[in-house]
Amino acid sequence: MYVAVKGGEAAIRNAHSLLADRRRGDRSVPALRLDQIVEQLALGVDRVMSEGSLYDLELAALAIVQARGDMIEAIFLVRAYRTTLPRFGYSNPIDTGAMLVERRVSATYKDLPGGQLLGPTFDYTHRLLDPELAAGANVAAPLRRETEAQAMPRVSAILAREGLIEPDGEMPQDHVPGDITREPLEFPMARDIRLQALSRGDEGFLLALGYSTQRGYARNHPFVGEIRIGEVELELDVPELPFAAPLGTVRVTECQMVNQFKGSAKAPPQFTRGYGLVFGQSERKAMAMALCDRALRASELGEDIIAAAQDEEFVISHSDNVQATGFVEHLKLPHYVDFQAELDLVRRMRAEYEARKNPAKVDEKREAAE
Repeated sequence: MYVAVKGGEAAIRNAHSLLADRRRGDRSVPALRLDQIVEQLALGVDRVMSEGSLYDLELAALAIVQARGDMIEAIFLVRAYRTTLPRFGYSNPIDTGAMLVERRVSATYKDLPGGQLLGPTFDYTHRLLDPELAAGANVAAPLRRETEAQAMPRVSAILAREGLIEPDGEMPQDHVPGDITREPLEFPMARDIRLQALSRGDEGFLLALGYSTQRGYARNHPFVGEIRIGEVELELDVPELPFAAPLGTVRVTECQMVNQFKGSAKAPPQFTRGYGLVFGQSERKAMAMALCDRALRASELGEDIIAAAQDEEFVISHSDNVQATGFVEHLKLPHYVDFQAELDLVRRMRAEYEARKNPAKVDEKREAAE
């Protein structure tokens, strides 16, 4: 299908040199440091970690620099690096209920046990450019955080007390969670596999699909039951120890969508859930993931599949931006033989078309040739 290009090594080396030159930019401007990117472009770093499926702030920042700010290229770099790392084991499921909450809001209840915490958000800012930032001005004094962990019951627990929401999904005791980084995708999927794929999926693609469900292209009337952002502890079971060993903490964003469900032969009318969980602070991605998760539960809940967002194979097969990038960008590779074959085919079809349309002219050309 493809034609190997030979003799272009020097051109490729020069292209790499030019890329490095453009990446560095004007030498009179100080080079970016990784700690600057981690601290001041944190949301971009969080996206690269989430969709790259590797929690490492410095590596994500390095990938952003190397990719010249191209987020999908940076995600690709992180994914590629991730494949070189050894696997020591699997950590225990994180307990987001014990999260050290930095931000926690709900669109369903105003007064919540534990309160609503606005945290760092663009939700209440004016979308106006701030010229003071261009001058490097500090628009606010640094804040000192003295928040202590506090119990914050989930919004879903309030509805659960009245029996108005489906219970949390319980997996069989002997269920072994899948791992999409080591096993090929197979359809239909268990929900744990599907959630992994959605968590690594492209934010823009999932956002568009989630938006489509709100515009009527699926049975979706969502409410944000709760979004919480904060630090959770990772623990690993070690055979030599009688307790789980703490590994450290990671920041995550969790979203639970609440959706109306009219009921079925097996379930009464109640609210159902859509779930999203991603690395870092990424509310838009977590919300889009939760919307898609709920839409993809159509078969499980006995709903008709009438929209793209409800089609598991369509959504999961096209959500991965690294795969999509590779498949689209392979079109830049040499396809000389393919194109010449198609060019010859189109010429023949065009000649046949002209012959059918103007048979007399074809006869004249034949006679002239004879």
